[in-house]
Amino acid sequence: IYYSTYGHVAQMAKKELEGANSVEGVEATLFRIPETLPKEVLDKMYAPGADESVPEITVDQLTEFDGFLFGFPTRFGHPAAQFKTFWDATGGLWQKGALAGKTGGFFVS
Repeated sequence: IYYSTYGHVAQMAKKELEGANSVEGVEATLFRIPETLPKEVLDKMYAPGADESVPEITVDQLTEFDGFLFGFPTRFGHPAAQFKTFWDATGGLWQKGALAGKTGGFFVS
């Protein structure tokens, strides 16, 4: 599950997916975190736009998986706002215990 403005983290995520799926018994799926910036802002940043072949994930979909690997760029030592917005929205799932026991990891650029 990744967020990528310029495609660098998307490339890393595809390699992570390839590695995960090379492990016997593992079935990994690639998702992207929804963009929060308007198209006009992304255009001014010369951002190429999201890879539409990779589906966006919703917070509620997290309950369908055994574990997660999140990827995102860092900005001044912090995760991208898009990832933080997504992660902050998981509060209700944590409150219900819906994510308890699931494995998680991160990769960043």
